[in-house]
Amino acid sequence: MNSLQFTAESSSNGMRERDFTVGGVPGVLWSPASGTAGRAPLVLMGHGGGADKKHRAMVGRAHRLVTGCGFHAAVIDAPGHGDRPRSAQDEQEIAELRRAQTAGEPERPIIVRYNARLAELAVPEYRATLDALQELPEIGAEGPVGYVGIAMGTAIGVPLVAAEPRITAAVFGMMWHDALLEAAKRITVPVEFTMQWDNERVSRESSLALYDAFASREKSLHANTGRHVGMPMFEVDSSVRFFARHLLGRAGTSPA
Repeated sequence: MNSLQFTAESSSNGMRERDFTVGGVPGVLWSPASGTAGRAPLVLMGHGGGADKKHRAMVGRAHRLVTGCGFHAAVIDAPGHGDRPRSAQDEQEIAELRRAQTAGEPERPIIVRYNARLAELAVPEYRATLDALQELPEIGAEGPVGYVGIAMGTAIGVPLVAAEPRITAAVFGMMWHDALLEAAKRITVPVEFTMQWDNERVSRESSLALYDAFASREKSLHANTGRHVGMPMFEVDSSVRFFARHLLGRAGTSPA
């Protein structure tokens, strides 16, 4: 088993931040600054393409989970992102994507292929990270676990949740269905799915196909007007309430 090594620590705004590595993969764990009276649920997070573990979207979402519910939140850098070096294949895929975007050609086939390869690498890394985090007394091996990831975080998260029985609730959104349908059909845990109705990148047809594929008896679709980068902030608060219901059994949590 890969052991967890903490490499840095700080606290601010009611949240304790600890950088770590597991098997050489860098990540960050956020927890309540004051500690908890016993164990608390863990929410694993997946960042978007071109971002990293400490992107403002990750820090902001973690703050709501930690201060609003007393959860722990953790994310690792995806392969070729953040503090992880890009491989020659990463560079080739990114160059092809930039060329297609400049030429006005479809980016979908390139991103779908690239994200599928990243997911193959990242899923076992997330599972090893979960193994290591559950060794911490404040999390524990039997504690509830959720997952949230939008865009590339969905491309990695859908196969992760399909493969990992310890994850019992998940939030996804804004990713093409092409490479994810078979994994989505194996997901039966509660799912909250967010899409942008006017998304210029991921079509509503593709988003609806992915949502429809989840085998979950409890799933909800949140469709908002707007383009790809315009997801309303109230959807982040909705995801916190979703995890409060399913990881704590709390019906009326209001995020801080």
